[in-house]
Amino acid sequence: MRGLSTLDERRERGETLIEVLVAVIILSTAIVALVGGIALAVRVSDMHRKQATAGAAVRAFAEVLETRVAATPTGYVDTTCATPASYTGIYTAPSGYTAEVTAVKFWSGSAFVATCPDKGVQLVSLRVASNDGRASETLDVVLRKPCRTADATCTT
Repeated sequence: MRGLSTLDERRERGETLIEVLVAVIILSTAIVALVGGIALAVRVSDMHRKQATAGAAVRAFAEVLETRVAATPTGYVDTTCATPASYTGIYTAPSGYTAEVTAVKFWSGSAFVATCPDKGVQLVSLRVASNDGRASETLDVVLRKPCRTADATCTT
């Protein structure tokens, strides 16, 4: 049997330290990118879930407000100029969210304005937001003063 040449001996000794380090760096970079992508996907999924919940909650808030106005004579606030506080407390937001009335505007006959008199139509702006600030939904609801046979005559 013939002895190994110097070139053959190098091949038989295995990988060099530099080659191993390069392979580890390449694998580490790939793992960091993969973990970062997974973390981003989890964060975006959480934001999407919270946005969907806020959207459903703001629509529920609008339905509660419309039902209250339609069901009771005092549901529509017109004796004094309605403010956001006039409609506060009628809806309880889901856990981890806040619900608020951000503005009330009044129909002037040609546009919604921020000042009275109230002619029987209001634009109420609703907002539901997550407590961590990742999601927020707003909705404008037009309320009309109901005219019922038992109520006093509606004025324009």
